[in-house]
This record gives sequence, structure tokens and C-alpha cells, in this order.
Amino acid sequence: MGGLREGFTTGACAAAAAKAAVTLLEKGEEMEKVEIAFPDGSRATFKVINIKMHKYGASATVVKDAGDDPDVTNGMSIKTVVSPLEDGAIKFVAGDGVGTVTKKGLSLPIGEPAINRVPRKMIENALREVSSKPLKVTVFIEGGVEIAKKTFNPRLGIEDGLSVLGTTGIVRPYSHPAIQQSLKCVLDVAIASGINSPLFTAGNIGTRSAKALGIPKEKIIEVGNEWGFMLGSLLRHDIKSLLAVGHPGKLTKLIAGDWDTHSSRSKSALPTVCSIYKELFGREPEDSTTVEGLFAEMNENEAKTLGRELAARIADAIKGKIKNRFSVTVALVTMNEDLIGQHGDMEQWKSR
Repeated sequence: MGGLREGFTTGACAAAAAKAAVTLLEKGEEMEKVEIAFPDGSRATFKVINIKMHKYGASATVVKDAGDDPDVTNGMSIKTVVSPLEDGAIKFVAGDGVGTVTKKGLSLPIGEPAINRVPRKMIENALREVSSKPLKVTVFIEGGVEIAKKTFNPRLGIEDGLSVLGTTGIVRPYSHPAIQQSLKCVLDVAIASGINSPLFTAGNIGTRSAKALGIPKEKIIEVGNEWGFMLGSLLRHDIKSLLAVGHPGKLTKLIAGDWDTHSSRSKSALPTVCSIYKELFGREPEDSTTVEGLFAEMNENEAKTLGRELAARIADAIKGKIKNRFSVTVALVTMNEDLIGQHGDMEQWKSR
């Protein structure tokens, strides 16, 4: 990938700091280096600083290294404080610099720290390598309050700090031409292995959803934000059909002609979704800051109706882009990987 160096997410740093803190708390050992597991089963070692015992627990800090990615939190201190609880399992608390969820639609309940599912799991796994006791975990991000004011977080309903995001624990930087050439190679390999009905997805949510639907992993190609480039690349091959799987907040951008779906190079999908909602139901939707939140406010029947219509229009947009050269099926999923809209039959992708 052009020699660019990978780094680690804020969640991975918090997990490493948590492991160091709980080791001091439980065993009295100050570990200046700790090893943690990643969702894919790999492991990595982190340098830990400021390992301290307090009357309420123990704390440790990891300085974030985002590699060569232009991450605004690179070089910032991620501190985790681990305290014992009398009962329960693991409780997460937002320290200074970590935001709190104040609106629906973010896959976390209102009032919860803005620490997403995968980072939580990484932190839990790191703690459980040392202790099985009930624990409170408080995560701090140095300077997070000020940086968050410059992001979309306040509009999304995340107040007073940053979100702890990530689906792999690893930050993979890239240059635009380099990622396109890498994706082209992935497609060429798939075609060479006899796959003429690929599945395109934006990333981890779509990939996990596709696997849960029983689709073999060798048919799945993660195109990231490069939908226009990759659809154009398909035209060089003898393709029978395409299945696109993803979140409506991402794939609806294709309806508006945004074929590069990166947030900095495309418009929000929410206005398009709201417009189609009004067409279908004759009224404005409930006030929501995200597509996920809009679906969360709807009843089941209306959500299915909107999901089907969005899937059909996304399929039409893709067909126009590929000049109707092959058939297109679309499946839309939520952040929790639930199927909420489908156009076309997915059965052919489930066979090997």
C-alpha cells in the first residue's frame, strides 16, 4: 500500500491501557508493555506509561500511534482507569474527552459512553485475560472535548467528547490511487478464480452481514468508498450479476450520484432517505440526525417498506452506472447487521 505504515485505533489503545491497569490492580505488577488480541485473532504489543495505583482503582496510559494515517488523535494520550465493582460484569464510563450518546440512531443507548461495540469487546477481552471480576472501565482521551467540537459528533448526538470507533483495531492508511489499484487486483483475482457474480460491500458491517446470510467469503469484495471505480472495473469482465450489501446510510448515496461515498467527498444520505420516506408515506419523518436513527423510530412494516424502496432505487442507480450489462441485487443492513431491505434474490450467492 505504497509503503504507508499502519497504526492502532483509539479503542485498541484503550484496551491495552485497560490490561495494564487491571494487571496492576489484580497482581500488583507494573507492565510497561502489554499484548492484546484483535478481532481477527492477531495480537500486538503496546508500550504503556503512567501506570498508577489509586484509592479507587488503577490507571494506565497509551500514546496513540495512528501510523501514517492523518488521524487527528495521533499522538494523544488514551488513559483507562479500572476500578472494582461489587457485582455485575464490565461497566463502561466516559471520562474527559470521550463523548456520551444523547440521541437515537448510533447503535448505543442514550446515556451510554460513545464507545462502539468492537472497541468495547476488545477492552473486555483484554481485561478478561487478567481478571474475571466485575469491573468499571473509564476511558479518557486527552484533548477530546476540544477536537470533538470540530467534528460531526455534536450533530450526531454525541456530546462532550469523541467517539471510540473502529471495527478491526488497526488504522490502515492509504493513498487514493493505491487503494484503487489494490481493489482492482482483488477483483482480478476473484474473476480469475471463476467468480462471475461477486458481492460488493463497503466494509466490515456488510461483510459480516453477508457471511451471516450464508454467503461464502471468497465471493465478497470490500470496495470501501470506491463504488464508481469498482463498478467501472466490472465492465472489463464478463459479469453475470452483482450483489451489493451495505448500510442504507452508505449505499443511498449512490442514488444521488455520489459514487465515491467517503464522507469528505460525498453528501449525507439522510436528505435522500427523508425525501423517499415522504414520497412513500405522505408525511415528513421523525426528526433524526442519522439514517440509522430514522429507521429506529419507524414501526416494522414502514421500515420494511422504506428498506425495499431504497434497495430498489439503489439497484436502479447501479444498473444505470453499468449500462444494464448484468443483473443487480441489493441488500440493506443496519449497524447491528439486521436485514432491513432487499431487492432481488440472493440465493445464487449462497452456493459455492
